[in-house]
Amino acid sequence: MISIKKFIERDGEELLRATLDSYRSVLTAMGESGVQACPSVGSTLRQNLLHLQAALSLDPTPELVGKTGQLVETELTHWSSGAADYFRQRAGEVKELMVILARTAELAGERDQRYSLQFQEFTGRLQAIADLHDLELIRDSLVKSANDLQACAAAMAEESQRSVTRLREDLSMYQARLEDAERQAAQDPLTGLDNRRRVESSIEYRIRQERAFTVLMLDLNGFKQVNDTCGHPAADEVLKQFSAELKSGFRASDVVGRLGGDEFIVVLDGGSQDANAHIERITRWVFGDYTISAGGSPRKVAVSAAIGVAEWRPGDSLRTLLDRADAAMYRDKQVDVKSGACRK
Repeated sequence: MISIKKFIERDGEELLRATLDSYRSVLTAMGESGVQACPSVGSTLRQNLLHLQAALSLDPTPELVGKTGQLVETELTHWSSGAADYFRQRAGEVKELMVILARTAELAGERDQRYSLQFQEFTGRLQAIADLHDLELIRDSLVKSANDLQACAAAMAEESQRSVTRLREDLSMYQARLEDAERQAAQDPLTGLDNRRRVESSIEYRIRQERAFTVLMLDLNGFKQVNDTCGHPAADEVLKQFSAELKSGFRASDVVGRLGGDEFIVVLDGGSQDANAHIERITRWVFGDYTISAGGSPRKVAVSAAIGVAEWRPGDSLRTLLDRADAAMYRDKQVDVKSGACRK
């Protein structure tokens, strides 16, 4: 205990810095875990935790650390509530679908039983005809039985068609709802781009297919200044505008996603030569000034990004490829004093 006390007294500042670094790392890990557990609400949790993490980097005071802990608890409560609602909704949809199928099977069973009784009646009538000796009565009974049988068959066909049509409509509705839920689960809620899970799934698919493709990883320069000088709403507006421009610069077959914070990723079909042509287009048309509303008045923000390029090579895993792109991005990372500054 004495040695620990001496260590704290001697290296208190270093210990505090290490503790805050660990705290910030925990916030990042919590955000990533939230996305993995429930993507539909996890992206919001991760974004809010990143904002809290950035606030701790400015001037961490005991009051700020305490307040951050309370805010983290609030964010986790909101996330758990949203995740629970999401899974309840998904379970409810599956339950409704099962109820529809059960009801359809039940109706089909009732219909078959009803028509089975009618066929038994026809059989009894035909057996009774065998005991008749008057040809006129036999003919009239046969004609009546034939007409009744034809009407019964037509009613069965019509009722079956209505049942099938109704079932198809119900299934189409639930399929559309499930597809919409899957699309939302694969989408970044702020920008509308693909989220990390969707991007990584696309990369793994291309690796299995052994298709030539290239990964571009982008990290906005000086984005922290946007948060500090313009505020979080303005920063979110920059991210949304940049995402729209970035998406428009690529083909429909390419995957454009947001990894989190101010990091983006693009999966391009083709080699590095094709990627270089896209980088030139990004630099010319996507980078530049963006107009946002900050404090009630329009401001301009200069936006650029460091870009890392990694072409897939046979034998590369998902992690190997992303690590290589990430390393290339940080080699390209140069702080631009103009980037991120709000100006009128």
